[in-house]
Amino acid sequence: MSQRNEERTDIDRLRARARALFISQATIDDLLAWATPRQLQAVDRLLRTELDNRETSKRARLLRRARFPVPKTLDGYDFTNVKLPDGYARDELLSLDFVGRAQDLVFYGKTGRGKTHLATALGMSAIDRGMNVRFLPTAELVLQLGRAKREGTLETMLKDIAKADLIILDEFGYVPFDVDGARLLYQVIAGSYERRSIIFTTNIEFSKWGTIFADDKLAASIIDRIVHHGRLIEFTGQSHRISQALMFGKPQNQ
Repeated sequence: MSQRNEERTDIDRLRARARALFISQATIDDLLAWATPRQLQAVDRLLRTELDNRETSKRARLLRRARFPVPKTLDGYDFTNVKLPDGYARDELLSLDFVGRAQDLVFYGKTGRGKTHLATALGMSAIDRGMNVRFLPTAELVLQLGRAKREGTLETMLKDIAKADLIILDEFGYVPFDVDGARLLYQVIAGSYERRSIIFTTNIEFSKWGTIFADDKLAASIIDRIVHHGRLIEFTGQSHRISQALMFGKPQNQ
């Protein structure tokens, strides 16, 4: 009886893999009607290998598109000085539920507190689940948007960004923008509202965002959207870089 159950499980698994490769039900039924158990094992291995190779290729493609400067993972990440909002647990953050809900996160804290590390690790976790991610250093993005506007390719660039499920705007506000740059960045943020998630990493509090955008009304409009569907996560404690600085004789993390 157990052998029959195993055979049924093998057939069900083969069917699932074949359907994942868009092989028709009629073709699958025809194969199962004449193939020997050994032949079915060979076909199942073929399908499994193809699906694995496709998944590997897809992940590599998503990683290239994301353009993380340095890959990071959640392994060993220290959440001791990461302050989550009331009612929002770490497991909920790591589940990436916020991406599916098109909610935003603001990672706020001084330089070196692990904001970019966590944002990158969440982005890579999203890629492992087949999501599109874009890691965009904010100052560099504004320059690229301005260049695209001058060259007449702004629409193409915005469409590419819009393919993302998750956008990471790193070092948001570290460099002030001029009015044109602020308006271009506003297009990215406003265009993502209720469509895709954005993680902002910043050391600038909300009350000072008007100085970043050179326009208080523009800043207020952006803050209004972020607050509506977003959460503020604060990063405190000592700078990770200082605490691990080779210059001061501290051991480096490997």
